[in-house]
Amino acid sequence: MKRIIYFLATNLAIMLVLSLTMRILGVEPYLNANGLDLGNLLAFAAIMGFGGAFISLAMSKWSAKRMSGAVVIAEARTPTETWLIKTVRAQADMVGIKMPEVAVFDSPEVNAFATGMTKNSSLVAVSTGLLNKMSKDEAEAVLAHEVSHIANGDMVTLTLIQGVVNTFVMFLSRVIGYAVDKIIFKTEKGTGPAFFVTMIIAELLLGVLASIIVMWFSRQREFRADAGAAKLSSAKKMIAALERLQAEHEPSALPKQMAASGISGGGSSGFKRLFSSHPDLSERIAALRNNA
Repeated sequence: MKRIIYFLATNLAIMLVLSLTMRILGVEPYLNANGLDLGNLLAFAAIMGFGGAFISLAMSKWSAKRMSGAVVIAEARTPTETWLIKTVRAQADMVGIKMPEVAVFDSPEVNAFATGMTKNSSLVAVSTGLLNKMSKDEAEAVLAHEVSHIANGDMVTLTLIQGVVNTFVMFLSRVIGYAVDKIIFKTEKGTGPAFFVTMIIAELLLGVLASIIVMWFSRQREFRADAGAAKLSSAKKMIAALERLQAEHEPSALPKQMAASGISGGGSSGFKRLFSSHPDLSERIAALRNNA
């Protein structure tokens, strides 16, 4: 989940900065000066949309380290760090990629993520909670899952999907803003304040809808990464790791207010499921058992 959250947060920040910069420089008003040019607007939206997504990808390792506080293991100093390096190296060799950077971040949650601009310039990070609460077999399966994400090129594919939705969000929000400004507010020359206000509102609403598409894609890639982990380690180990996660995410005997703050993921249903980056753990376990 952290991999997706870090990427989306970086992408959103970059898109906002790019939008404001282009408006301050007068690029957007120029497109609307003599009527809305849909061809030029689409080209502008594509450049901005894909540009923002690929800048996010280029910054993915840096931003993930900053946001999570992950510390890369430059030289193994403990048996656990030695085991981590050895395991990731063996798995990387099996899938034919260069050795990723391996990092640990301080968190009581059982969690891990992989990110990076390319398959051969990647990062695998695990939480201290995972190292403390999982057996080596379970941790090995989680590492295999993250290495599978890298080998499958999931970050690049996610970037392409994000670039497409960014493009249509920027394009449609400006078309909506222009229509409202001209039809409702009757602005005759150029565009008025209504265009900018409507565009921002439309961009936010369309951005929410776009995130549903990105999250759906993410859920599908999780199933594929699980299958890859089953090949790199074993289905039995991957199922055990997911069952461990499931046990961690089950409601506890703690008061509701405390239990809620301790949940790091698991499953969601109904409307909330549309915005979940991961499928329900029971679905993932069932898929692995069916494949096995």
